[in-house]
Amino acid sequence: MSMSAESGMTYHGTTILAVRHQGRTAVAGDGQVTLNASVIKHRAKKVRRIYNDKIIVGFAGATADALSLSERLQEKLERYNGNLTRAAAELARDWRTDKYLRRLEAAMVAVDEQRMYLVSGNGDVIEPDEGIIGIGSGGVAAQAAAAALIRHTGLDARSIAEEALKIASSICVYTNDVITVEEI
Repeated sequence: MSMSAESGMTYHGTTILAVRHQGRTAVAGDGQVTLNASVIKHRAKKVRRIYNDKIIVGFAGATADALSLSERLQEKLERYNGNLTRAAAELARDWRTDKYLRRLEAAMVAVDEQRMYLVSGNGDVIEPDEGIIGIGSGGVAAQAAAAALIRHTGLDARSIAEEALKIASSICVYTNDVITVEEI
């Protein structure tokens, strides 16, 4: 995911991958932050736990925007007693209609023990058919690698997420192999 800031600088997103397999869910993200043609950080943490460690979120896009969305999702989860489906739908609705939120340039993956969603600024709340979501610059490569690993290996969700991100990092110049993984 690439974005242009008002200053004319181009930010390139990250790679986030969520994998649900064999009763476990892992969310992995790379650590690279790129500004224009330079890597400015190698070990950013773009995957974290919220709502009493019951929800895992991963973000691609502008860092400040991602943190703002994380706070908003936390507020929605508190309001709806941890109901991820309701909280994600309300966040997406606000994101689409609120004048301030509409300007945020990020995408988010949110998972709990039962659900997995991609939430976007277009008002999308998408639950994948196959239990795999990839977002950001290397999202498509990571998602394809994860699908192949699920079909052709006996790896668990965490190992699939890690290996798929390593594959994406070998293809996408905006993704590195410094990986953070959280698992439910």
